[in-house]
Formats: sequence, C-alpha cells, structure tokens
Amino acid sequence: MANRQSLKDLQERLAKRLSAAKTQAITASWLAVEVGGQKCLFPLVQSGEIFPWTVVQTVPYTKPWYVGVASLRGGLHGVVDLLQLPGMGGAGTATGSDRVSSESRLVSLHSALGVNAVLWVDRLLGLRNPSTFTALGVRPPDAPPYLARSLIDRDGQTWQELDLQVLAAEPEFLAIAA
Repeated sequence: MANRQSLKDLQERLAKRLSAAKTQAITASWLAVEVGGQKCLFPLVQSGEIFPWTVVQTVPYTKPWYVGVASLRGGLHGVVDLLQLPGMGGAGTATGSDRVSSESRLVSLHSALGVNAVLWVDRLLGLRNPSTFTALGVRPPDAPPYLARSLIDRDGQTWQELDLQVLAAEPEFLAIAA
C-alpha cells in the first residue's frame, strides 16, 4: 500500500512540475562562450549542437579564419576560428594547435541557417539571460554587422553578442577562398 501512495505522490509532483513549466517563460537567451579572452554571447535560437574538439582536416587556399573541415555526426562541417574573423580583434594571435585545449569546443550554427559550419570557441561559460546584464556597451562604428551589440553584466564585464543569422548570410563568411 505504501508503494501505491508514493507512486501517486510522484505522479502529483510531476504533474505540478509540468504545469509550472508550461506557464514559466524560458529565461536563458544566450550561450556564453570565451574566445581569445573575449566574452561572447550566441543567441540560443541561432545556435546548434556543441561538440568537443576533434580532428580538423585543413583546406588549402582558404582564408585565415577557415580552419578546415571536421566530420561531426557523420556530416562534414566547416570549422571557423571565431577569433580570426574580421572585427573580433584576433588577427595575429595564436592559431592552430597553440590554442586548442581540453576546454575547446565547436558550436554549430542552427540547421535553419542553412550553413554546415561550426565556430571554434576556447571554452563554454554557460547560459545567460537578460537579467544578467545591466547596461549596453559601446559598439564600435566600424564593427561588422554580425557583432550585434555589447552588453555589460553586473560585474562590469563586457560581452559581445553575435548575430549568427547575419554572420551566416555575410558574403565574406560564405566565400572561404583566399
């Protein structure tokens, strides 16, 4: 009899949790990452799967930010060194195996964006929601369009939001030939 009562209690708790989950809004808006010491935010709705670092086959005659291709879940994905993209301020910094660590990750663009590409990030910093930030930072006037806005958190740290949809549509991003 005690088993039936505990099963009934479990079912009631689950029903309450499901009902609460339906009424609560999703608060996380961004995936927070670090690239070359810069803190960046990827909109969750534009981000895809997160992969551990893997073997990347280089592709000759491509731009410096195009690292190569990797086989991820049976599909080939272009690997982009986010730090080397124009506007990220990483030109001339360590590239290749010098930057790869146990925390390095590949974040794919959402499949709805129509680009088989992953962004190389140095480490994941978790999820962030709008209440984490207290102010807007200054956006450089010459910043590329995919650098959406700067946000300042409660600790005074500046975060750069990247609009992955705009990045995926950039002619410069789509033309990898050097």
